[in-house]
Parts: sequence; structure tokens; C-alpha cells
Amino acid sequence: MRAARLIRMALLVQSSPGLTAAALALELGVSERTVIRDAQALQEAGVPVRSERGRTGGYRLAPGYRTRLTTLRPAEAETLYLSGVPAALRDLGLSGAADAARLKLSAMLLPSLRAAAESSVHRFHLDAPAWFREPSAPELLPELARAVWADRTVLLAYARPGREVARPVEPYGLVLKAGVWYVVGRVPGGPAAGPAGAWRTYRVDRVTALSPAPGAGEPFVRDPSFDLAAYWEEHSAAFARALLRTSVTVRVTEQGLRRLPAVVDPAGAAEALASAGVPDAAGRITLGLPVESEEVAFEQLSVLGAEAEVLAPQVLRARFRERARALAALYGAEEDQR
Repeated sequence: MRAARLIRMALLVQSSPGLTAAALALELGVSERTVIRDAQALQEAGVPVRSERGRTGGYRLAPGYRTRLTTLRPAEAETLYLSGVPAALRDLGLSGAADAARLKLSAMLLPSLRAAAESSVHRFHLDAPAWFREPSAPELLPELARAVWADRTVLLAYARPGREVARPVEPYGLVLKAGVWYVVGRVPGGPAAGPAGAWRTYRVDRVTALSPAPGAGEPFVRDPSFDLAAYWEEHSAAFARALLRTSVTVRVTEQGLRRLPAVVDPAGAAEALASAGVPDAAGRITLGLPVESEEVAFEQLSVLGAEAEVLAPQVLRARFRERARALAALYGAEEDQR
């Protein structure tokens, strides 16, 4: 384990000269004292790692030295070939570049590693979109991806219910979640945003127009502390919960309660189950269910049929009553004809 850490440390120092002991400790998941000991071990092994003091100091390799520890092992080559998601690369307009990169990598590998790497392509495939959904790349996704690569501020027009909003956004990254693309960006300026700007997440398929922001000739300066994966993990649950803008009161049977998580939004189902009351005399449970809208609730809860009864709001309950009457009339008329 220590040998792997020493190799990683040497590669980090080679690729990012000037990393401090604190930065290396964070990357390697060890203490700064361990970093100092590892640097000494590398020096004893013939890797000329040196530490420089001062504002521009940090760990560096001797000038002109490059480690030969970059040879890939079979498992590493296999993993590298699995790292690309074909559908995502195609959506971003990068499938050609990815194919060229794989060809170049394959040409550089030893024959034994080349066979191991290419075999992984025939054994694993990632199909990102959910079932029963026709995948389609948003029209503006490639242009937005170019803005992300170039750190270019854009004027982003975004469709919201009943209106369209346009604002300048610094696009920091793109996320593919269950076949849906999202852009994470910072909205600069404004009293509500604060000095660092406000972070926002937008569905790319709801972006209606994209253009260079006025006066944005130079690339924006990225916040070096921003971590896209960490941001998404921290905020995706809150983002999903924010979509649930209203609540309905529903009474469900035991079977309806079991089926609820498969029918409604998982975040809403989890909250509803956590606050569920005790069963009544008939074994039914009343709970408050967060939903995106009454329209969405009508479509979702209709799947449960008689296993769920909407108690409030009254407008939604009336819709179910009308649906029940229509079904009773339809199937009753069919019985009369027999």
C-alpha cells in the first residue's frame, strides 16, 4: 500500500510542481508528517524530490528529471478504457476525439496491455438513460460544453413554468444524471448572490438560448476550491427536494404504502414514509406527500388505483372523483351491454 502511495506522490509532484505538504497530504489521505517521510523515502530510492520554502515553494522534482513510473498495469489500462461513456461523449460532440485518443493510447501500450484494455470494451457497457425513455441530446449541449471547456461566461435563457429567464452564468461543469444533462454554474454579482456569486443548477434541455455574455471577452476566473463531484453529491438531494413544491394528503392501504416509493418521487416518498401516522381501524395510513405539482400527483397516484385515496387538496380529490365516475360509467355500460 505504501509503495502505491509513493508512486502516486511522485506522479503528483511531476504533474503539479509546487504542491505543498498540506496539499499532498489532502490528495493522498495522509498526514503532513507522512508526506515528509514519504519524500525522504523517494529520495533514498533515487527519485530527486526536493522541498522549497517560500511563497512559491513546495515539492518539486529536480530540473529535467521525469519519473518512469508512468507505465500502466493491466488493471489500470482496463479501467482507463472503461472511463468513457459513449452516449455522453456523443452528446457532447466528443466521440471523434475520444476514438482518436483511444487509438493513440492503444498504439502506446505494450501488446499484452493492449489486449487487456481492449477486452474491457467487449465486457462492460454503461447505458445511462432510464428505461422507457428515448434518449435525446439537448440541441445546445455541445455549445454549452464548449463554454465549460473555455471558462466562458454565457447569457443563458432558461424556461420556467409560465415564463423565461435570462441571466449571465459562469458554467463550471456538466452532469449527466439518469439520461438528463444538467449544467452547474455560478451567477456572478447581485446583492443576493454575495461577493462570490450564487451557485445554480439548470436542466440543459430547458435552456432555450445561449450567447456570449455582454462584456465577457476574457475567460472567467474559476474558484480553485470548487469540486463538481462534491458539489453534486451535496446538493443533488436538496435539488431534487426543491422540485417538490407542493404537498397532498393521501390515505393508503398497506399495499399502497409498499408501492408508493416505486410510483412517486423517491425524495417525496421518503419524507412521506418518515412522517406517516399509525394505521386506522381499516389498516389505512394517512400521510403528507410532497409532490412537484397537483398535475404530477394526479398522474402518479392514479397508478395506485383504489390503494390510495386523496384527501386534500379538494381540487385534486375532485379530479379523482371525476376519474372514478368516468371509469365506473365505462365499465358499468360494458356490463349492461352484456
